[in-house]
Amino acid sequence: MRRVVFNQKGGVGKSSIAVNLAAMAASQGERTLVVDLDPQCNASQYLLGMDVYSGKQPPQPNIGSYFAQVLSFRLREKDPREYVHETGLENLHLLPSDPELGEVEHMLESKHKIYKLRSLVRALEKDYDSIYIDTPPAYNFYTLSALIAAERCLIPFDCDAFSRKALYSLLDNIREAREDHNEDLEVEGIVVNQFQPRARLPSELVDGLAEEGLPILNTRLSASVIMRESHERALPLVSMAPRHKLTGQFNELWRELGGAA
Repeated sequence: MRRVVFNQKGGVGKSSIAVNLAAMAASQGERTLVVDLDPQCNASQYLLGMDVYSGKQPPQPNIGSYFAQVLSFRLREKDPREYVHETGLENLHLLPSDPELGEVEHMLESKHKIYKLRSLVRALEKDYDSIYIDTPPAYNFYTLSALIAAERCLIPFDCDAFSRKALYSLLDNIREAREDHNEDLEVEGIVVNQFQPRARLPSELVDGLAEEGLPILNTRLSASVIMRESHERALPLVSMAPRHKLTGQFNELWRELGGAA
């Protein structure tokens, strides 16, 4: 299963959702891979720690190395598994990002390399039960590559009026990607994130989306400071705080998406 977590808006929890769902799957015995396509490298830092990216060079090789090889016939073509790194967590692996991804985006786009990520992910798929792709907060070459490479798409929604307005454009982009490039792509659902059940506006926004027939998932992810602590410690919630309420919600979400009963 290849799943992309996608939203054009920043700060909606893409990396947190991708990493914690992947960690939940890994904790249940699934061999799981996270692919980080965001030049901000949030998912990579979450799993490897902030210090890994504090120097001049990110972990090597990485997704940037792969795209550099795609652009140059002089570089030796590596086995896809060479780009994958251990995370320190059982069953959970990472294909890390590179802050310089933005610098090669135009060249990749001009040379029509939009299907190369799909080739890489399909080559790795035989080694994993599930693959989670984290994306930049934009609709660009990398996000379209991810939509082409994936089978399912999860959309984080952070209960904000601006997010609701952007949601329609986002769904149009996914529909276009499916029609033009990937007929197997399905919108798996909208994940309500940073939800505050006692506040009026979030509930009204979510109810309004449901009334429009949009695929709102049943599980709600609460706003909690534990997520920030999880980032700082570079430990997904299932490892850091297995009994926390938010960890339980991620478990519910994973099961709602088809995880083991």
